[in-house]
Amino acid sequence: MSTTPEQAEWFAESFTRLVDNVEQAILGKNHVVRLAFTTLLSGGHLLLEDVPGTGKTMLAKAMANTVQGTTNRIQFTPDLLPSDVVGGTVYDQRDGTFELRKGPVFATILLADEINRASPKTQSALLEVMEEGQVTIDGTTHPVGPPFMVIATQNPIEQAGTYRLPEAQLDRFLMRTSLGYPDEASTVQLLAESAVANRSAGVTPLITTQAVVDMAALAAEVHVDHSILLYLSRLAEATRREPEVRLGVSVRGCMAFTRVAKTWAASLGRHYVLPDDVKELALPVLAHRMVLEPEAEFAGATVTNILARVLSQVEPPTERAA
Repeated sequence: MSTTPEQAEWFAESFTRLVDNVEQAILGKNHVVRLAFTTLLSGGHLLLEDVPGTGKTMLAKAMANTVQGTTNRIQFTPDLLPSDVVGGTVYDQRDGTFELRKGPVFATILLADEINRASPKTQSALLEVMEEGQVTIDGTTHPVGPPFMVIATQNPIEQAGTYRLPEAQLDRFLMRTSLGYPDEASTVQLLAESAVANRSAGVTPLITTQAVVDMAALAAEVHVDHSILLYLSRLAEATRREPEVRLGVSVRGCMAFTRVAKTWAASLGRHYVLPDDVKELALPVLAHRMVLEPEAEFAGATVTNILARVLSQVEPPTERAA
């Protein structure tokens, strides 16, 4: 059953209250917070490429507080082991049994800080839980949600001692964006309230985790016209034809884009997706799924410019499909 206009209006009102609540801790970043909640309500994960000190941990904690969920943080280092992420079984000498010790992935929102500093083996420990929402420990499967969301961070400046994320893992992030530094007014307010060390502690719960699941189910029923689906497909195909691109957008990327567009439309009070939604979300959803040819990168080509060119070349639909 498709989402009704009344349900879309309720969704938008609830979504705005969630965003406003988190903005008590993250000042001046309305668009990024909206993207973060869109990711959560689309059942995906967020990659933040940002310099230190921009509020990434605060964002994760504030979102978890808002939805009455739990949050854990993993500081990724070269010596981190997969068991440090997912957990393991420990032998209890008192009763001669093995006890499950859950890792930090068992949380509503997991902050994976500087994920590119861990070894590929440890990075891969996140793959199953990000894709399947479960982990396997000693042959036994354990669910971690729903809802469950990974907010992973990378420092784009300091690359010494890092391991580049493989394309297969990047594709598992629904969106990539950055918080960036706040504007002048927000910075001054933060300085005036610098005595408050943890601004996320003041963020009060608004909804339950079950309500998050219900909102996600409602967003999934937003109508996407066949013409929009064709538009998404043609955009992805156009990225693969670009001579400067070695790896274009995959089918999984198109499916992810569809989910995100539905949630974004609902957050704006609509029960249907528009081409403008696709254009608005193209950069955060598609950019990290594209790999440029080394020669093109050396010549100064960027994914942002190529995506802009693709969007200008592929005509958006002007009417609904028959």
